[in-house]
Amino acid sequence: MMSIKKVCSVKSVLSVAILLQCCFFAQAQLPGKVEQTNQVLLPNGWKLSPAGHGLPLGDLPLNIQLSASGKYLAVTNNGQSTQSLQLIDPNSEKQLDEKILGKSWYGLAFSHDEKRVYASGGNDNWILAFQIQNDKFGKADTIKLGAPWPKNKICATGIAVNKSNTRLYTVTKEDSSLYVIDPANRKILKQVKLTAEAYSCILSPDEKTLYISIWGGDEVTCYNTVTGTLTNIKTGNHPNELLLNKKGDILYVANANDNTVSVINTVTRKTIELISAALYPTKLTGSTTNGLALSANGKTLYIANADNNCLAVFDVSKAGNSQSMGFIPVGWYPTNVKTLGNKILVANGKGFTSMANPKGPRPVKRTDNSGYQKGATNTREQYIGGLFKGTLSFIDAPQPAQLKTYTKQVYANTPFNSKLEALAAGQEGNPIPRKRGEKSPIKHVFYIIKENRTYDQVLGDMPQGNGDTSLCIFGNKVTPNHHAIANEFVLLDNFYVDAEVSADGHNWSMAAYATDFIEKTWPTGYGGRGGNYDSEGTRKIGDPRDGYIWDYCKRAGVTYRTYGEFVDDGKANIKSLQGHFCAQSPGFDLSVQDIKREEVWAHDFDSLLTKNAVPQFSTIRISNDHTSGQKKGAISPIAAVGDNDQAIGRFIEHLSKSPIWKESVVFILEDDAQNGSDHIDAHRSPVFVAGPYVKRNAVIHNMYSTSGVLRTIELILGLPPMSQYDAAAQPMYECFTNKPDFSPYIAKAAQVNIEERNMAVNESSKRSDRFNFAKEDAIPDLDLNEVIWKSIKGENSIMPAPKRSAFVILEKKKKDDDD
Repeated sequence: MMSIKKVCSVKSVLSVAILLQCCFFAQAQLPGKVEQTNQVLLPNGWKLSPAGHGLPLGDLPLNIQLSASGKYLAVTNNGQSTQSLQLIDPNSEKQLDEKILGKSWYGLAFSHDEKRVYASGGNDNWILAFQIQNDKFGKADTIKLGAPWPKNKICATGIAVNKSNTRLYTVTKEDSSLYVIDPANRKILKQVKLTAEAYSCILSPDEKTLYISIWGGDEVTCYNTVTGTLTNIKTGNHPNELLLNKKGDILYVANANDNTVSVINTVTRKTIELISAALYPTKLTGSTTNGLALSANGKTLYIANADNNCLAVFDVSKAGNSQSMGFIPVGWYPTNVKTLGNKILVANGKGFTSMANPKGPRPVKRTDNSGYQKGATNTREQYIGGLFKGTLSFIDAPQPAQLKTYTKQVYANTPFNSKLEALAAGQEGNPIPRKRGEKSPIKHVFYIIKENRTYDQVLGDMPQGNGDTSLCIFGNKVTPNHHAIANEFVLLDNFYVDAEVSADGHNWSMAAYATDFIEKTWPTGYGGRGGNYDSEGTRKIGDPRDGYIWDYCKRAGVTYRTYGEFVDDGKANIKSLQGHFCAQSPGFDLSVQDIKREEVWAHDFDSLLTKNAVPQFSTIRISNDHTSGQKKGAISPIAAVGDNDQAIGRFIEHLSKSPIWKESVVFILEDDAQNGSDHIDAHRSPVFVAGPYVKRNAVIHNMYSTSGVLRTIELILGLPPMSQYDAAAQPMYECFTNKPDFSPYIAKAAQVNIEERNMAVNESSKRSDRFNFAKEDAIPDLDLNEVIWKSIKGENSIMPAPKRSAFVILEKKKKDDDD
């Protein structure tokens, strides 16, 4: 009897343990719909509750334009997957036609007679002139600016046409020029060089001045269409969208990096007012102001804030004395706004939803009316880079009471407020300070950047975490050190990267922000349509206004050094890293093993240690978990990830046996999670924290992000936040304790052959041979992920589809036509 009771007791304990674990998972804040508030929680911690109702658009709509009478609305979709041009009746709110385009980008304009629409052909370096017949797109004429990419780097952006349709003006972002064109004869009449990359252009009512936003600078260029002369007007940083009032005496300029709108008197060419569109008084970047529209009477200005997911509303009836009226919640990353009568039209670049991709690369049985046949596969449709299915919001211009309600909702959607800049969330006595000036026992921060893995791929086999073992392909046998670090220190199973791919991932990882240039251009490059997305400090326009974390260290007097991150071919990509990098440390190079990277760092670290010169902040690139797929002769995926694991283990062991371990911490994360499957969300990724002040044998289900890691680092080092995103992010104080454990970490030996090479010749190896591994993510990432899966699970195995949280459309149904 006693033994039976003991058995029952053990069973009860196990049941309670399992129940408690399930409760932890259930209580943990996960991306998706928040039932209690009818909001949608994004992986970055911000929320959506879009006003009005929506119409589906294509992949990443960047521009919408109304025809002169408001009869038509044109949309250009410029994402990674299918690019297209849509024609919509904005009155009936129905799509009339759609044309698939090989390449496109932002530029869009109607002729005044509404018989033609002009659209940029992107890196094909032409403009497509579509006739409109019977509410449909007709045949397109082609106005060529030069030979296509890569022979010529041009890429038309903004387009403007005069009323008589005798002159077409387009500006460019690759050769930073203005092209003056005779559209009837499709002839270039003049090319004028500009000071930097351009974004948009707009003609004055008298057609004597063309205003051009200099996206890569901080000015508007005024081109005199009569004399051909240029003058400039100073604006904020990253001016993009332009808007003139009906008289043409007031020009509004959206400044993406400053969260502002410059109000310019076009007669005096002076800025008479600077409107702050941010939710709080702050100088921090992160609103990304990038769309403008005036009400029909010209008295109300609507401003799209891409990264705040809202419209700011201002009374501009008195020029130079604008008054804030409130905010309107919209979809994810609004890129453009227009008005038609009493309607506000908003293009939401990332829509209302992030998909769960049931149409991923595996056979799908036909079980409903979807049309998918047994045995059919689709390896491209639901790659994360192509999931930006935009939407068009139709919102009735709100009355004061409604606008007040909308404003409250916008503030309820944002985790940021100005108080968080000065005082972060935290605990008294925790090693992570809550504000600048407070001391931490941690003096040295080591920040390791890896490449492209999801949580389930690596840690899905850890029973104490919220993992899916069926998606785990680099489990404990391949990554014993990753697992040991998570076991011995903290396992974090609810961490999300802020980026989608490496192009924006390294910028998010080093600045808690990616500029509108990065966010709007990487999908074209990743879609194989040419163009450079130019991240990691390789092009000035891609850099945040106030720089990266190293710039903040330099200004604060914090010592720093980088090992391979933002360094290419032995040269620093940004000025602040000159003289602050290890010349022997490789950048992104899959032919170099990560254990070699660790050896280079260890040698450099030891030499600095002898001189008492180890910097307070070190960034280290240990990135071969990217893998080379099944490319014949290259390190196999298992070996590459195993090598990466050995490097991480040896790094922490070496540091933990040094004299400065007692005041050090190591953060390890992936720059993005694009190359894998995860049963919670495609942004979910492994993150690791190790050090004497890190808790031991702990499991933490709190929701964290890339920006939260940066916020934690900033608080340790006494740095201010860099953007609204890290200011708002939850610091990782739950991972730390004020009772240190100084025992060293002992690296775990490899359980796989880290020298193994790909030898098989099969379809995956042939695909891998065609991949470009010279630069991170210069290949179709879903294809790479699939060949990695097959290398481990077998050539004939089917890779499960990555899962994305169901960011549902909250308000998708418009009123019945009968109403």
